[in-house]
Parts: sequence; C-alpha cells; structure tokens
Amino acid sequence: MANRNLMKGNSVANKFMLDRTNGKFLGVCAGLANSFGIDALFIRIAFVASVLLGFGLPLIIYFAIALLAD
Repeated sequence: MANRNLMKGNSVANKFMLDRTNGKFLGVCAGLANSFGIDALFIRIAFVASVLLGFGLPLIIYFAIALLAD
C-alpha cells in the first residue's frame, strides 16, 4: 500500500536524510534543518552551544547520527 501523502501529491518533508549539498560537515545539521523546515543556521548555533555546554557528548551523538543515517 502506497503512502497516503504521496498519493495526494504531497511530499513527505519529515523524513530525515543527510544533506551533503548544503551541509558544512557531513550534512547532519542541514538534514535536521530540512526535516524540521527551519534554517540550518539555527540548528548549527544550537549544536555549537550544546557542544560548549555538554562537554563533548553532542560530538559523539553528531557522529553517531552521521554514521547511522548514511
């Protein structure tokens, strides 16, 4: 059975995929921004802030997302 959103002609915008064309490094932030429909700059700022406050754990999560989503 086909997806109902595709049958109606609507695209599925919530599916997460790495965006290597618009991404700066591996495309994780750009892919998240496309998935949520916001500018990638906001995701990048939030990521940098979380790295500074999270003592490196967000870097591990970032690389895990990059490896699993590819």
